[in-house]
Amino acid sequence: MNLSVIWDVFTKILDICFVWIAFYYILKNVKNNIKMVLIVKGVLVILIVKLLSDIFDLYTVGVILEYAIQWGPLAIIVIFQPEIRSVLESLGRTQLLGRHKVLTVDEREKVVYEIMRAVEYLKKNRIGALIVIEREISLEEYIKNATKVYADISESLLETIFFPNSPLHDGGVIIQGNRITCAGAVFKTSMNPNVSKRLGTRHRAGLGIAEESDAIALIVSEETGRLSIAVDSRLHYNLDIDQFRMMLIDELKPKMEVFFEADESDGEEE
Repeated sequence: MNLSVIWDVFTKILDICFVWIAFYYILKNVKNNIKMVLIVKGVLVILIVKLLSDIFDLYTVGVILEYAIQWGPLAIIVIFQPEIRSVLESLGRTQLLGRHKVLTVDEREKVVYEIMRAVEYLKKNRIGALIVIEREISLEEYIKNATKVYADISESLLETIFFPNSPLHDGGVIIQGNRITCAGAVFKTSMNPNVSKRLGTRHRAGLGIAEESDAIALIVSEETGRLSIAVDSRLHYNLDIDQFRMMLIDELKPKMEVFFEADESDGEEE
């Protein structure tokens, strides 16, 4: 095997790897974007109908669908430009090696302790709050337009930020690692049609950032004091305090740690 053959094999493997990486990130972001999922479903329906029209020789339907397929990509780009831009922005914000600080067990316990102490107080006094914890996807877009804090997480600081007379009360807090980076952050609200109309802006904003990134959004309802967590494009509504705490702990665990725990549990004898 000479050098040219080895180089040819290497370039083909590299080509396939790039294609699979592109598909992976496209599918990952499509999954987290409700409107993009609807686009994909619509395209699949058109292709299935076109296939059926060819099988059953439906001439008129076939001609119409040929025009739709021919001009469809251009129409999708024009009509769904904001959604496509959102996916591309999300890809741009994703950093392959990650950017968030990996917390030690002690640091993670302190973060959970301070957040839970604040959440219990906010729930008891029915003070609305939105706390967003950044993970792999950067939230710099929202941080740059918010009020910078750069302080260690503490119960008293969170309670002060969300105090009803505070000018930062209506916005969200963004946490990076074990520090509060900013307050008063404004997030895009979710456009998911399946979300109950009874939910207010705070819940929709929390779900919106969970649809757009891999962040964890902790929500305290101002009207009812109910606790919710939005993560992975899903809103877990009206959790009790123990459910809320356990879900927060699970979501804060590093992925490798979760993987090793799963392996250890699989190896246990019954």
